[in-house]
Amino acid sequence: MTEKLNIGIILGSTREGRVSEQVGEWAKQIADQRNDATYEIVDIAEYNLPFLGTTDGTEPGLAKWTEKINSLDAFVFVVAEYNHGLPAALKNALDVAAPTSWHNKAAGIMSYGSTGGARAAEHLRGILGELFIADVRTHPTFSLFLDFENFTTFKPAELHLENMTSLFDQVNSWGKALKTVRN
Repeated sequence: MTEKLNIGIILGSTREGRVSEQVGEWAKQIADQRNDATYEIVDIAEYNLPFLGTTDGTEPGLAKWTEKINSLDAFVFVVAEYNHGLPAALKNALDVAAPTSWHNKAAGIMSYGSTGGARAAEHLRGILGELFIADVRTHPTFSLFLDFENFTTFKPAELHLENMTSLFDQVNSWGKALKTVRN
């Protein structure tokens, strides 16, 4: 298969003052140096998603969100840790898309928080499994104390480049394999 995958770098926070945009842009800069897939930032904040079950489901953002997820072959989730878990907006975004939009696709997780976002990432792994998304092993974690200046400006340590390369390698490999399952 020579066709390039479409991989979405999903910003998992919509909170005011969030830093996920900085983390996602950094990941995209690394991804854009590769020639193995087409990468794009997907910001769930742009879709104005209602919470699951609170509306009749006819909002235009819902259809656009499902269409976007359908167009992607794999994902890299940028996950903040809030109160030992993932952001409600990310959980909701996973729930409101048509469930089959996620099926048989690969995902990588990069997380940040006081403990590198590890608890949020582990929470996310269980949800991804339920949605038939295969998550890869490599998981770059970013500490608010070490990888952010004044907790607001993303300045990752050099050591993260190797993990990001591994994450993208795995997402591409698994994404290509799973595309054959979907076809």
